Amino acid sequence: MKKIAPLGLGLALLGTLVPAAAAQAAPEPDPAVVVTAQGAVRGKAGPEVRTFQGIPYATAARFAAPRPAPAWKGVRDATGPGKVCAQPAGYPIGKASTDEDCLNVNVTAPSGRRGKLPVIVFVHGGSMMYGMGDLYGADRLAAGGAVVVSLNYRLGVTGFLTHPALKESGALALDDQRAALRWVRRNIGAFGGDARNVTIMGESGGGFSVCGHLASPASAGLFQRAIVQSAPCATPGTASRTRAEAIDDSETVIREVGCEDAADVAACLRAADIARLLEEYGTEREPRPVSGTRSLPLPVEEAFRTGRINRVPVLIGVNHDEENGMVLGQELRTGKPLAADEYAPAIRAQFPAKAGAVLRRYPLGASAGASLAKVKTDAIWSAPTLDTARALSRWTPTRMFEFAERDTPWYAGYPRPSFPAASQHMAELPYMFDLALFDRLTPEQAALGDRMIGAWVRFAATGDPSGGGEAAWPRLSDRRGQAGWHVQSLDRGPWKRAGFVKDHSYRFWSGAAKR
Repeated sequence: MKKIAPLGLGLALLGTLVPAAAAQAAPEPDPAVVVTAQGAVRGKAGPEVRTFQGIPYATAARFAAPRPAPAWKGVRDATGPGKVCAQPAGYPIGKASTDEDCLNVNVTAPSGRRGKLPVIVFVHGGSMMYGMGDLYGADRLAAGGAVVVSLNYRLGVTGFLTHPALKESGALALDDQRAALRWVRRNIGAFGGDARNVTIMGESGGGFSVCGHLASPASAGLFQRAIVQSAPCATPGTASRTRAEAIDDSETVIREVGCEDAADVAACLRAADIARLLEEYGTEREPRPVSGTRSLPLPVEEAFRTGRINRVPVLIGVNHDEENGMVLGQELRTGKPLAADEYAPAIRAQFPAKAGAVLRRYPLGASAGASLAKVKTDAIWSAPTLDTARALSRWTPTRMFEFAERDTPWYAGYPRPSFPAASQHMAELPYMFDLALFDRLTPEQAALGDRMIGAWVRFAATGDPSGGGEAAWPRLSDRRGQAGWHVQSLDRGPWKRAGFVKDHSYRFWSGAAKR
């Protein structure tokens, strides 16, 4: 009779044989290789995150809308940054370049995570003139529990030069960003992200871009939440311009490169030397997308006011001392602080119609530079950001923050400023991204960064930044009047409601803006 092995022995043998067979049949995949719709890419895999850089998301002829990037064979190297979009030399947030084949994304994903994670698509700032996505190291933000995408998009003259002969020109930066969002929808699942849970996030010029997408029917469905940092979009003319304004702004450039009277203006501009175009466009502009088109029918501020927006949850914020950086930057350029006797003339030049009222409300303090920065912060940033949040809150769930930390890192390698930079423009960014522009974070600063990353990732996941042991963060509600204008103050102490209206003389500036 055939002998039957005891059950225990059979299970033991099975336990030794099955894993070996399974290991041979299904080897562990390489975490540094991901297959996208265009082809495979090889990045870098570490213990906390995987990074992939310079992946093409689109191609574009000069002054034409982007087209999907072509496929490739084999495994494409994605271990280093892609080309930087054409831009002049200028600020350290950018890099001089004449490259126009520059539409690429960078992806940072947590290592070893299973399931679909929320996705954050970061649009860099730089006045829509400078910058590149790879400057913003996303390791810490991704390790907080999100797949983070940054991108390059056309800037300055290549993104915004406008002429009737250039049928697709005027808002190519937004077109590029939309192409990147479509790439994300098609590919981000391969990196562990949820293609149906995308948050678009931008700071400064990137924040104005996010506002453009909120106001654009063409961007509907490409993102489910929005984060706007340091971009008061409801101020007329700050987030978009009319086609007539854009054409007028471009006339000098077109004339100086010799294309004004060309038989085919479009062909002439497409053949022009890129270095010459950059030179004639200059370095001091702050271009904006053109409204009055199918993709952006209304000026952004009008879309916000009338509710013709993509109604997704919005997190919007401003830094307590935005203009400190601008005033201190001027100090670095001149080599000396603003003198006391220069304060009143500077106010009169900035606010000619209300200089007397402004000087009475904001008398000169111990530092003329700090005094001027306070006035300009309240007028240009703080009050308009609350106006923007109020407008949005009438149509869609909106939460507002103020980054108010005083002890922030200064720019690496630069002389110490004459007054504290505090929460200047960009000061919140090193708390979320690895930025070589700034001194390294202290342990206390890093701890605040972890708290902010937690809030941003919670918002990306659910549309609500509350939780993590922090104080409640209510929605801003304009229908309740000032009682509903909740602005969450973010610093190293307990997070709480800011005394925003009084601290920034909101009624003074909001009223002045309406007269």
